[in-house]
Amino acid sequence: MSMYQVKAVSAGHMEVDLPSCMYKLPNIHEQKSGCGHAHQNGEVDPAVRALEARQDEILRRLYELKATVDGLTKTITTPDADIDVASLSQGMGSAVFTGPADLDSLLGKDYGALRDIVVNADPAQPPLSLLVLHSLLCQRYKVLSAVHVHSSVTAIPPQLLACLGPRNTLNHSRHDFQLGFTLIWKDVPAPQMKFSVQNMCPIEGEGNIARFLYRLLSPGPQDAVSATLMDSWVDTAIFQLAEGSSKEKAAALRALNGALGRVAWLVGSDLSLADIVCYCALLRSGSNTSAPANVQKWMKSCENLSHFNCAYQVLQSK
Repeated sequence: MSMYQVKAVSAGHMEVDLPSCMYKLPNIHEQKSGCGHAHQNGEVDPAVRALEARQDEILRRLYELKATVDGLTKTITTPDADIDVASLSQGMGSAVFTGPADLDSLLGKDYGALRDIVVNADPAQPPLSLLVLHSLLCQRYKVLSAVHVHSSVTAIPPQLLACLGPRNTLNHSRHDFQLGFTLIWKDVPAPQMKFSVQNMCPIEGEGNIARFLYRLLSPGPQDAVSATLMDSWVDTAIFQLAEGSSKEKAAALRALNGALGRVAWLVGSDLSLADIVCYCALLRSGSNTSAPANVQKWMKSCENLSHFNCAYQVLQSK
């Protein structure tokens, strides 16, 4: 029994036609002459083809812009580096490019971003071996080079500002290079290097940085004995020839003279990292003038290679 009774609004049963969709639109895929985006022969409308080409061009330019921003981000986010980003595109090494090398096989793929090497060094103790390695890197890779001065340093000789070669006045895009090498003269206790700043911890010490840079040029000795010998000479150069006491320097010179009495180069049959670091350590310590006969002959062989010119020129500024 219902509580209330209401009279029917309409008499009888009424059928209501409900729609199956909210809106009806013509089918744009119908192949009819004069309408739609495709013709009867299956060809794409020229207007659509032009729109697709324009979209592809926009996407390509956006990708290049993103790659440029990623590369700049790596540089301007380097801690403790006062870098003028506007001048980065003007720094260029003077060495002749001898041919490209595959960095992806050495460092892994890094899409779009320039691989940046940033070195902080004290101008009172310039890392001569790193300058020689930079010269060698410029022979194998396209290197974007730049020198900057940190606010902790007040005065820099002109030779140190030009130690990576003269600046090129032509405009170059960062995409034209494989490596970025930035040297910052700064008041630091020992040379520091940052590579791919956002992904890698700093490397400290001239010897350790030299080992990293050398591996970009050569995989190094393949056998354990030669690799250990090379590391031993690098440590001898840094801790005895360059930083050791007078007795330690004399002992290292005797060992160097004895080794060079049997071979032309310290490791292997050609110039290696051991020769580069030992030569630069002798040059910086001033022991080159009083070195034994075998060492003098070996140093002449090094000086005949143009890569050592930058180290000698920088030393004249002190």
